[in-house]
Amino acid sequence: MYWIWLFAAILLEVAATVFVKLSDGFSKLTPTLIMGLLYGFSFFPLAIALKKMDVGTAYAVWSAVGTALVTTLGIFLFHEKISLVKIGAIAMIILGVVALNMSDRSGTNAPSDHASAQLAAKAAKDGMSQ
Repeated sequence: MYWIWLFAAILLEVAATVFVKLSDGFSKLTPTLIMGLLYGFSFFPLAIALKKMDVGTAYAVWSAVGTALVTTLGIFLFHEKISLVKIGAIAMIILGVVALNMSDRSGTNAPSDHASAQLAAKAAKDGMSQ
């Protein structure tokens, strides 16, 4: 469920970025106001997603998917140039996020979880001895 919230945040942020372009350097009022609202709204689902997701993973996915979508929209909506370098760069970003996500699932969090449990146990013991 938290992934759905993250993707909702990403879509709002991507839409806001499109409106940055449409605002023409903030010289057009309506696109500028829409941009501000969309950026603001994008943080609500992000905050919900971060209740259960690692911030590093969430931000990596947020930035990678956002970059890929904005680049794709730029090509189709604003007729920006497409190149093999651009496609390769997006692929590397996505591969990096996949690798980061896989590293989170490989059990590398165990030491920090163990340390947190030890700190909680120590705090409980110290509280009981007072």
